[in-house]
Amino acid sequence: MPRRRGRTLTWLLGVPLLGWLLTLAAIVGWARRNAAANADVIVVLGAAQYDGRPSPVLKARLDHAVQLYKDGLAPRVLFTGGRRAGDAVSEAIAGQRYSMKNGIPVSAILLEGTSRTTLASIRGTALLLRSDTTTHAPRVILVSDPFHMLRLTVLARLYGLNPLSSPTRTSPISARQSVALEYIVRESFALPADIAMVAWERMTQ
Repeated sequence: MPRRRGRTLTWLLGVPLLGWLLTLAAIVGWARRNAAANADVIVVLGAAQYDGRPSPVLKARLDHAVQLYKDGLAPRVLFTGGRRAGDAVSEAIAGQRYSMKNGIPVSAILLEGTSRTTLASIRGTALLLRSDTTTHAPRVILVSDPFHMLRLTVLARLYGLNPLSSPTRTSPISARQSVALEYIVRESFALPADIAMVAWERMTQ
């Protein structure tokens, strides 16, 4: 009996640990991919901004998206991100202003300016693109930090988008290995949590 209990305990601890390690490995592997190709929309995930001025993390994402647009990979860019407490403008508006100063016309810009989480950003993006009659096949280039790309890709597929990942390589998060590792570990818990949230949403609809 003690031996059987020991095997059961090993399974109970070992299987979740193995799943977590595989999730970590997948996040790291996906962070190295750049699958940017012709698409309908470039989607930029929001990050902190200060009175309309993008933080270094957001600026890196915006610069990458501007370059993708100028390279002709998509005719439009969608900025996500709402307002935090005390913010005068949303992250999406900060992205719009910065991109317009750097050559993207206002006619090429879409805004999803209410979300405050990754999950809400992707959900809002999918709703916006489905209501946009000019976008028949929502093929999207997802722009964010490398650690973020696997979760974004999984969520985009769950919400009916056709995602292509294109991480920025100039973010200050990536510049420091210890900081990047911290974000990767956070993602290893955020990814299954968001998948569970989507599953719960669908069960309760």
